[in-house]
Amino acid sequence: MARSLFAPASLQTALDRLGFVQADPIRAPARAQDLTLRHRVAGYRAGDLERRYSELDVHEDFFVNYGFVSRAVQSLMHPRGGPRPWTAARGRHVRALLDFVRANGHVHPRTADQHFAHGTVTNYWGGSSSATTHLLEAMHYQGMLRVVRREAGIRVYAAQDHEPAPQGASARHARLDALVDVVVRKYGPLPAGSLATLVRRLRYAVPQWAGELDRALARAKRRLSNARVDGVDWFWPQDETLPTAETGDVRLLAPFDPVVWDRRRFETLWGWAYRFEAYTPAARRTLGYYALPLLWRDRVIGWGNLAVRDGVLQADIGYAVSTPPRSRAFRRALDEELDRMRAFLALER
Repeated sequence: MARSLFAPASLQTALDRLGFVQADPIRAPARAQDLTLRHRVAGYRAGDLERRYSELDVHEDFFVNYGFVSRAVQSLMHPRGGPRPWTAARGRHVRALLDFVRANGHVHPRTADQHFAHGTVTNYWGGSSSATTHLLEAMHYQGMLRVVRREAGIRVYAAQDHEPAPQGASARHARLDALVDVVVRKYGPLPAGSLATLVRRLRYAVPQWAGELDRALARAKRRLSNARVDGVDWFWPQDETLPTAETGDVRLLAPFDPVVWDRRRFETLWGWAYRFEAYTPAARRTLGYYALPLLWRDRVIGWGNLAVRDGVLQADIGYAVSTPPRSRAFRRALDEELDRMRAFLALER
């Protein structure tokens, strides 16, 4: 708790410290990135990241998932090499699109599609998408474009250039090790299995070095601080010193918050299985559409499903422990957390 739920700071400071904030478009009652940042940014309100994005030193990009990365993290990942995510025949379309974006400065996909009319493609969900939009997204992933803002949720792009790729094995190893350190600072302490999973997910961040991730994992296990507990090896940043954790609060956490992201660690520490069920058929849900893990002091004891109806916050709280806390201190702390949620959502208390 002490290492992840640090004292609230400015938005830029929190982004730099986290390095990466996972994004999700669902609002229940707010997006995951906002729910994550509200615990770590003083006075944060839902939507602040999107509203202030253009003035912040932060970028939409892929890391271990899609989200927001600091400039320092992005510089470790780019330029992305490896096979291009388009055919050779599409290469001339890519070059023409890049020239168009450079000439126009900022480009909305609709504007580019009206100019080029590349047709449609089948998207990830099996539906139909503009081929131009699809190419813009692929170019963004390759680092040729950056997201400068969003309009009604749609990415608006500008051209982007990166420093040349490092030369030599030692330079590559240094970058890979630095990316592993970002993972461990954000999600640690990690059991060995979770560390391996996260390091291998860096194939999305650096597909050009995917073949070197197993060796990066082996180096990490040698240099990170570690301990064996009940037969499980745990890893955390080397020589880290932590403050004493504050243990008096109730917190409703995002499904992808660093405290609860690692489901293996979650079950080890708190003895029950949390599942993100937004994409689970309603009849098979046990916790709810967008259940927020409920932290009380140093344990996650349940979950909350929150919704805003007619301007009023409604909270349905469930418990995974056999004896839910009934103390006055818990009830007061839960009320205070719901009040903080109302302020975050700009609702009447």
